[in-house]
Formats: sequence, C-alpha cells, structure tokens
Amino acid sequence: MPATPPDALARWRWPALDVLIWIVAVALAVLLRFDFRLEHVSEGLPLFVGLVVVLHLVTGFTVGPYAIGHVMGSLEEVVDLLRIIALTVVPAFAINWFTSPLWAPRSVPLIGGLIAILAMFGARFVVRLRTTRPGAREDAERVIVFGAGRGGRQLIRSLITDPASQMAPVAVLDDDPAKRRWSIDGIRVRGGRGDLASVAHLSGATMLAVAVAVPSASGELLNELREAAAALDLDLRVLPPTRDLLGSVRHTDLRSLDLADLLGRGEVALDADAISGTISGKTVLVTGAGGSIGSELCRQVARFDPRRLVMLDRDESGLHATQLTLAGHGLLDGDDTVLADIRDAARMHEVMNDIRPDVVFHAAALKHLPLLESYPEEAWKTNVLGTLNVLKAARAAGVEVFVNISTDKAANPSSVLGYSKRLTERLTAHEATQGGGRYVSVRFGNVLGSRGSVITAFTQQIEQGGPVTVTHPDVERYFMLIPEACQLVLQSAAIGDDGRVMVLDMGEPMKILDVARTLISLSGRRDIEITDTGLRAGEKLTEELFAPGEAAESAGHPLVRCVDVPPLPDSEVGTRRFASAKESEAFMRSAALVPMENAR
Repeated sequence: MPATPPDALARWRWPALDVLIWIVAVALAVLLRFDFRLEHVSEGLPLFVGLVVVLHLVTGFTVGPYAIGHVMGSLEEVVDLLRIIALTVVPAFAINWFTSPLWAPRSVPLIGGLIAILAMFGARFVVRLRTTRPGAREDAERVIVFGAGRGGRQLIRSLITDPASQMAPVAVLDDDPAKRRWSIDGIRVRGGRGDLASVAHLSGATMLAVAVAVPSASGELLNELREAAAALDLDLRVLPPTRDLLGSVRHTDLRSLDLADLLGRGEVALDADAISGTISGKTVLVTGAGGSIGSELCRQVARFDPRRLVMLDRDESGLHATQLTLAGHGLLDGDDTVLADIRDAARMHEVMNDIRPDVVFHAAALKHLPLLESYPEEAWKTNVLGTLNVLKAARAAGVEVFVNISTDKAANPSSVLGYSKRLTERLTAHEATQGGGRYVSVRFGNVLGSRGSVITAFTQQIEQGGPVTVTHPDVERYFMLIPEACQLVLQSAAIGDDGRVMVLDMGEPMKILDVARTLISLSGRRDIEITDTGLRAGEKLTEELFAPGEAAESAGHPLVRCVDVPPLPDSEVGTRRFASAKESEAFMRSAALVPMENAR
C-alpha cells in the first residue's frame, strides 16, 4: 500500500488539531456546567461530540480555512475560523435543543464554542511565533530596516519566514517617535536615523534596508542615509513602493539606490478626470514614439483608454521597442505603428488624413546639442520645418489638441538646439491663432534615463573605468523622471491655454559635478576620476525655464506654469531657402530672440 504523501498529511494537521480542541472544549464546558461532578454527564454526550466534529469538518473543508490556504494568523484565517465556529455552534445548539433527552446541557455549545475559538487562535499564535522567531540562520547577513510602516513590516516578515532569504533583520529604525516602542515579529524599533551608528555597532549589521515609500521619501532623507551608510560601511538597499510590487513584499524586491531615488520629487498629483476627458475614447497620434519621451508618452496615454493609439517614428528599431512594451510583441504589422519622416510634408498630410487623430503629441526632434552646433541645417530641417509639416497636416485633418514637446533650452536660447525649439514654440503659437483646435507647447529640462542623456554617458564612463567628463564644475541642469515629465505633459494637454507654452516645475537645478560624484558613489567605485573638458559651443552654465521678459502665470496645476511667446507666421519659415548652414543658423537665432514685447 503506498505511503500517504507528505502534503496530504500536512493538510490534515490543523483539522486534526482543531477536532481535538473541540473535544477538549466540550469536555471543559460540561465540567464547568456541572461544577466538575461527572455523575450528571449525559450518555448522549458522545453523540453531541460527534455532531460537533462532523459539522466543524464539513464547514471547514467547504467554506472554512481548510478549503484554501491562508497566511498563518492572518485576518483572513481569523475570519474563516470565526465563520466555521458559528456554523458549527448554531446548528449544534439547535439540534441539541430538540433532542430528548438532551445530549448535552443547552449552554455547552456556546461555552464550548467560546473555549474552542480561543484555543484555536492560541494554537495558531504559538505556531506563528515559533516560525517567525528571528535569528534562525547564523550565516545570514544582518540587516537594519529603516521604516516601520507597512512596507517595513512586510519586509521583516519576508526576511524572517522565507527560507531562501540570506538576510536576517536585527533592528528597526523609524523617525516617528510614536513607533519607538514597537516590536515587529520580535524585532524592536531601536530609534531614528540619528541612532544608526550606535545600532549598527551593537547589532553587527552589514546592510541598511530602506523601506520608506521610495520615491515619496525625500531626496534629502535618502542622501543622508546613503552618506551615513557609506560612513559605516553598510550596504544600502531600498524597497520600492508596495503599489509597484506584484503581490506581497519579498526580500528579492530590495534593490540598490539609484539617482532617480535621490531626486525625491515624489508622486505627481494628476487631474485624472481632465486628462481622461482629453484622451479617453479619442484617437491619439504620438510622433517620435520610438524615443525616450515619445515611448513613455505612449505608455501614459494608453492608461487613459484612448480609442486608438498610433505611434509614428522614422526609427523602425525604436518603434519595435515601444510596441514591445505596450503590446507584448514587436510584430510591427498592425495599424498602431507608422514609419514616416516628419521632414516629408506630403507624407505627414497622408498620415494625418488616414488616421484623423483627435490629439497629437509631437515629440519627434533632434536634440543633441553638439551635433546640431556642427550641423545647424539639420536642426532647421527636422525641428523647425518638420514641426511645421506636422502642424499644417494636423490643422488640415482637424486635430482637436496639439501638444508640441519643447525644452528649457528654448528659454533665452544660446544654442542651435535652443533656437530651433524656440521656433517650434512660436510656430505652435501662430497655429493657435488660425482658429479651431487647441495648440500648446510644453517646456521642460533633462529627463533621467533618456537616450543620450548625461546620466547615460556618465554610467557608461564609470563602467569603462573612467574618467567621467564634465564640461565645467559649475554647470547646473534641471532633472526630472521620464514618467513624471510625461504625466505632466498629459496634464498640460488637458489644461493648457491655446497658443501658450506650459512650463513644468523642474525643482531645483543640480550641479552636473554632484551628479557625477553621486553616480560614482552609487557604483561603489573609488578609483574613478572626474575631468573638466570645458564648455561646448552654445552651452550655458545654468539652464533657464523662462526667458527674460516672460511673465509666468499659474496654469491651474501646482507643477505647471504658462507663458506667452510671440507667434511666428508659417509664411516666414516655409518659404525660406538657405545657401549655407551659417545662414540657417543666423535666421534661427534672429527669429528665436524676438523680444517678448511682440507676444500677442
């Protein structure tokens, strides 16, 4: 005869224990009822015990905790136990009431049920306490958990109970004084961030796990913890917000700190109703959909349930990558991808007439400042004429909302990139004067993780062993996260006034030198040098969000302001022909620097 499988035996452990608890509970209830005098016990008592056992097992395996697995001692298990006790006591009480003679005194089902539920809770508490007892592995890495909130509690339980974890929590820190007396699964809260050094010394910890809600944790807090951990030679890990995790927190969710965490800009509060009113049920076209901003715009737009989302780019590899993230495949054989070049005016009209978009996000552009300084005619052809082609085609197709993606380099521009993007703002403002539809521009600075960004360059230089090159030690730039920028672009599309430039709040600028040092520190390398290469042509020490004379006004969102720019008639652009690159650069410079007195 084959042996009973171990999992089958395990499944019957708790039912068997609970049956034993019921037998003892009924016996105690009877003894209490008769003041421990056994001569009054009825001969029908075994029948009553059998009835209780049968009712308990039937309900337990149908609607109770034996029908589905629960986390030991969880609220779900407690509710299920209360349910099956009730479903056992009530029928047993009714059946016993109408038996003659009584199988057991009428109070026994109630008293026995109370004793049984207390004993079942107690048994599970003892088992959970034993299985979550810390310090079971001598070779585990000793971890201090910073943050006694929900994420911290779940992390501690995972570290203690997961047999695959090679980490053991030894202390908890939290800046909330109300949590100082807490104990989480036997791990005491030992103080706040100021106590890190002493707690690390006494506990022998080698890792600090930050379980506050990153990125809602301030960059200042994370920087302070990073520096303190480095001084104590502690490995620093962070836990992403629980909303970003699939299921419960696990020790494998801990990751290394990155630059995005240190920005600490927090979540963007969006007016979802306004954005949904702009996008939901509409046909949306995104140009430059294969780029960093364009692809993220596609992902953000998809969240608001458009009727159709069309991605346009001249880079087939970029389109393939974007489709892969959105649809889970890169077949490129559907009507959601369009291979086209915005320099081709006829092609733009063809695409717009075919798709008939309600909303257009124009993100296609050339953006690398040094290259455009060397080849200004390319900025003219793509950024200026290409944008004009998209604008005219959108107007002819009856687009309701047109959003031109600009850059902070368009404010008081000093480079070919800035000149060309300033002209796109002016062209968009002019199109708004032609009636029908709403045409706005959105201006923001550098985004972390975008292709070709300084962060990408620094990371590659660090991986290659250095040196990390900065153009000047005093250069400052605005930074934000790609999802944050794109969310605010959607917000601007919903609230932007016709013809105006919406300027995103970029926070405080960061020194590029500090960014380089932070990335080197995060890499764990100590032998990477930083060298200065000198400012490049057209490059500023500090970027500006507003040009001199631009009067910034509230746009109806705390992270968005708006300004006017002087419209530029398309007739002054579309008919221009230049004999040399210098001529195109000279025209862009003069047109970009038109004083604000000419704004409408």
